[in-house]
This record gives sequence, C-alpha cells and structure tokens, in this order.
Amino acid sequence: MRVRVRGSVQGVGFRHHTMLRARSLGLGGWVANLEDGSVEAVFEGPPDRVASMLDWCRRGPGGASVEGVEEHDERPAGEREFRIAFAPGASG
Repeated sequence: MRVRVRGSVQGVGFRHHTMLRARSLGLGGWVANLEDGSVEAVFEGPPDRVASMLDWCRRGPGGASVEGVEEHDERPAGEREFRIAFAPGASG
C-alpha cells in the first residue's frame, strides 16, 4: 500500500513515529518527506497490520495535523524492513 499524507506533517516527527509504528507491526517499507510538504510511505505486510497502519496515518503523531490520506494499492516489492527514505529534492 502506498500512501501520501497531507497537512502539517513535516517537522513534527511524522517519519520517525511512522517508522516506529510500522516496525512494531512488523511491516516492511519506507517513509519520506516530499518537496510539496506531504509525506509518502509504502507499507508491506499482512492486510490487518497494514490497515492498522493506515488508521494511524489518518491521525499521525501528536503535533501533526493530517488533512487527508491518499491510498493506492500496489504490488508488493518484497520490502522486509521499514526505513526512513529521502526522496530527491525533499526536505530531510
């Protein structure tokens, strides 16, 4: 599942908290800040755990203000671990 989270989601620890939550659920994938101020992530794992992660993304960590989440099903790429990634041109 690929998601893009919009709102006040950069500079509030969104990527770090996403990584911690995804790892606690045993998901693979990555999360990155995008140049437009949104955050993009890919989650791979059992459907119920991915669904739990999506529910969390709709709220985000304290300090975040999520305005919307776009979700796109994708074919799994075989991600086994979860990491913070850096998209080209994105703020780190």
